[in-house]
This record gives sequence, C-alpha cells and structure tokens, in this order.
Amino acid sequence: MSLFDRFRRRKTRMSRPTGESYTGSTRVRAADSTDQKHLVQFVTTRRGVEGFVEPRTVVSEVTLLLVAHDGEWTRRRVPSAQWAHKFANQHQVPSYDAAVVGVPQRMRDYNRRQKQQGQKQQDQ
Repeated sequence: MSLFDRFRRRKTRMSRPTGESYTGSTRVRAADSTDQKHLVQFVTTRRGVEGFVEPRTVVSEVTLLLVAHDGEWTRRRVPSAQWAHKFANQHQVPSYDAAVVGVPQRMRDYNRRQKQQGQKQQDQ
C-alpha cells in the first residue's frame, strides 16, 4: 500500500443489499411503502395540494414535497422523479420540478406562523 492510496478517488456511490445507499460517509435511507402511504394519506386528507419534485443531492435521494392550500407540507423520499410525477398525476395533484420553480411562499409563511405560535406558547 502506497502512502497516497487512501487519497485516491473511490467510487462514491454504492448500493447495499438492504436498500440503503450511501455517498461517501453519508447513509441514505431508500424510499419504502411507509413513505408512499404517508404521501397518499396527505393528498387525500388535504385540499389544494401541489407537488414539488426535489432532485437527488449529496445527502438525500429524490424527494416529493407536498404543500397544501394553507402551506402545511410534508416531504418524503421517492424512488425517482418519474415516480413522483406519476404519483401526482394519479392523485390529480399538479407537480413541478422544485429546482426550476422553487417552493411556494405559502409554505414559508406556514413555517413562520408555526414558529411564532411555538414562541408564544413558550412565553406563556
């Protein structure tokens, strides 16, 4: 073993038999049926839901961000961007590429309201 062997580039993406994958030292849990059930439950119990497909990054796989009319949101891993768009179409939810359009302002407003409510409850 040479002195510089440990610095040589290795294949950065590897699959494991359990469905997990990792990039470098980061482990990423793959999408599973629990994630899919949660997405279905969110879509069927809220109104005005839109989907935002977020691309794979160094630390996470492809995710589907669902945002309801009031800004309430959920994010779950999905098998692929194509799967996310197909899921949205099947549930009659408009879907967008988050890398192109970003996330809606109502989601940021919802987060701000939740944070303010938490601070008010702590003050009382």
